[in-house]
Amino acid sequence: MKLHAIEAGNFKLDGGAMFGVVPKTIWNKTNPADDKNLIDIAARCLLVENGNRLILIDTGMGNKQSDKFFSYYSLWGNHSLDQSLKDKGFHKEDITDVFMTHLHFDHCGGSVNWNKDRTGYEVAFKNAKYWTNQNHWEWATKPNNREKASFLHENLMPMQESGQLNFIDRPTSDFGFSKELGFDIFYADGHTEKQMIPHIKYKDKTIVFCGDLLATAGHIPIPYVMGYDTRPLLTLDEKTKFMNNAAEKNYFLMLEHDAHNQIITVENTEKGVRLKEVLTCDALF
Repeated sequence: MKLHAIEAGNFKLDGGAMFGVVPKTIWNKTNPADDKNLIDIAARCLLVENGNRLILIDTGMGNKQSDKFFSYYSLWGNHSLDQSLKDKGFHKEDITDVFMTHLHFDHCGGSVNWNKDRTGYEVAFKNAKYWTNQNHWEWATKPNNREKASFLHENLMPMQESGQLNFIDRPTSDFGFSKELGFDIFYADGHTEKQMIPHIKYKDKTIVFCGDLLATAGHIPIPYVMGYDTRPLLTLDEKTKFMNNAAEKNYFLMLEHDAHNQIITVENTEKGVRLKEVLTCDALF
């Protein structure tokens, strides 16, 4: 097995929204804001090369939205999904599976492109199976008012219309092995219904792709919960369990949204679980 970090782009989000009830005087120390109160955010994906399968975990925002749409997110930097795949020696047609932690636009937007004539949309990975779970699909396609702006019709329907959409077996608990993908998944409902957090056995390590359960290294303390979460009290419980496991089992936590820290480990301290070490993907993979 080989793992590759795929940098799909960078953008900015409001720091207050990213840290919920945590005061700016605290979160600004780890995630400094600009003069508009915006903090740096990454769209970092993970490519799993395993035998004859090439599994891409999340796909970033994509590039099909309008200039007005992207202006809300202050895009910056030179990363793109296509270029990052090319830099690793791959093309979109090589991808066999696209696994989506959840279907918010900044995690699955790159899964769908404009068609050649820009008259409609088509799947970006023509040879891939697209993976979500039925609970989350139903949640995303019949969205509540709070999340409606994050679940975009043009990101979702082409997956189904192409016949490439697949559901991972309905979970019977919050943690289990996916026989379809070959790795463990932690299911979390605080951010959105049935977000899937992959746990990948790599050599003698467990690499966890954290999705929106742990957005940045600055979110390590348990009460630091995003304002975007639909069930923040549930996030507290899920995060407590997850972070305690990460410290006790020495998980390597790959951060999807941290523009400046790619992978971290954590440890138990008198103040609770805290940052232990920062690593780069190149050093670990």
